[in-house]
Amino acid sequence: MGRPATEVADKISWYCVALLGVMLVLNFCESTTTSEDQMEKLDVISLMRRACDEIYVVGERETLQSISEKCGDPYIVEFNPHIHDPDDVFPGLVIKITPHFSNL
Repeated sequence: MGRPATEVADKISWYCVALLGVMLVLNFCESTTTSEDQMEKLDVISLMRRACDEIYVVGERETLQSISEKCGDPYIVEFNPHIHDPDDVFPGLVIKITPHFSNL
């Protein structure tokens, strides 16, 4: 004997409801992950912006060019009148950093 059509329809309806519930939960989990990824990207941008303090101490093998790229300050020489020769940068030299973030 077969089942009445209403019983089969009810079972199919419940399976559809369960499937829809699972899809909603998975979509919510994906949305949460996306938000976490976005927050991580914002943290990276924030760290890039804070890569250098306003007062910066030159390290080993650093040049004004490498510091400029790292800190986002193309005007290091202009804001540091104590630097007379841009090629004469040495470890321990203290410079002022004024970052410009027009490219972010």
